[in-house]
Amino acid sequence: MTNLLIRLFVKNRKDVHDPAVRSNYATLSSVTGIIANVLLFVGKLVIGIFSTSVSIIADAFNNIGDAGSSVVTLIGFKFSGKHADKEHPMGHGRFEYISAFIVDFLIIFVGVELFKTSIEKIITPEATAISTATLVFLGVAIVVKAWLFFFYRKIARTINSQAIKGASFDSISDVVATTLVFVSAILSKFADVNIDGYAGILVAAFIFYTGIKAAKETIDLLLGGRPDKDILKKISDFVKDYPDVIGIHDVMVHDYGPGRQIISFHAEVSAKSDFSYVHDVIDNIERDFQKKYGYIVTIHLDPIVVDDEKVNETFEFVKSVVKEVDESYSVHDFRMTYGGNHINLIFDLSIPVDSKISDEEAAENVEKKIKELRPECNCVIKAEHPFV
Repeated sequence: MTNLLIRLFVKNRKDVHDPAVRSNYATLSSVTGIIANVLLFVGKLVIGIFSTSVSIIADAFNNIGDAGSSVVTLIGFKFSGKHADKEHPMGHGRFEYISAFIVDFLIIFVGVELFKTSIEKIITPEATAISTATLVFLGVAIVVKAWLFFFYRKIARTINSQAIKGASFDSISDVVATTLVFVSAILSKFADVNIDGYAGILVAAFIFYTGIKAAKETIDLLLGGRPDKDILKKISDFVKDYPDVIGIHDVMVHDYGPGRQIISFHAEVSAKSDFSYVHDVIDNIERDFQKKYGYIVTIHLDPIVVDDEKVNETFEFVKSVVKEVDESYSVHDFRMTYGGNHINLIFDLSIPVDSKISDEEAAENVEKKIKELRPECNCVIKAEHPFV
């Protein structure tokens, strides 16, 4: 069913880096969600009123909230798909993250309101009148929501959309929520056990947790969280195909919205290379990576000495000392110069962002250890933090 809808309504569906194609995917996702959730809302509201079940009525308003979320998502994609302008040279892609956060907030709001209503039902219980038609409709609702989960998840993965991913989380929470309502209705009908209010509390707790979890992921994107491991692996594996690049470091991923990521890193090359040649290699990497994955890439060239035994031996010595000071530290951009009766060691010291000591103290600890073992060495250390 999902593949059929995609084939019918998304032209050039494989070109997921095209903003127009992403917008078509989002429109399909949102319109499908709006139609399905409005129908579920009307059905649940009617049977909830006739059966006097607070959990069914609350679940109905949960669905109309989902329809509203789909509207917000659709609007968000329309704004995020706008072309770059003078005020926003990187485009409007982050608007999608803003719309995702609004969806997450709506999920949390529904959870809170459902919790309050369920508490009232426990305090002042009211008998429910569950019919066979009610049970059948709730069963159908569970199946529809389960399908929507897989539908949203496929589209979210296809176009890498946080907003639609949030909708998939919401759908699976709705499956659990409606299942609890369904079980409560069965117990009420066949065992004369009224747990309507308690079922509502469980539903509310699950919805609330889902909203908080989704909101955290969206906030991380807005604030600038750690890049996805898959992106880092793509970079590492891709660069390995270019033998002139010895290694990379200082990788940064700037996220301006889906399809608008910029990657920068330092590429180490032999200091004896023909720089016109290696510059062309770097240009090829930038162009080829963007063509394959859609990311804009900027690479800084770092020439390093690779065929001097003394330099190589000293570099290995420095790396071993650094690991002895702290296993989480690393070294790059290593250079060595001779100054008569002393040797200058110039390098960058990478320390974790959550290190409990300051950059200056970390550099001093490394310098002190090197000096103890090799007094002739003077250190010029730049302490920094990795962005990945």
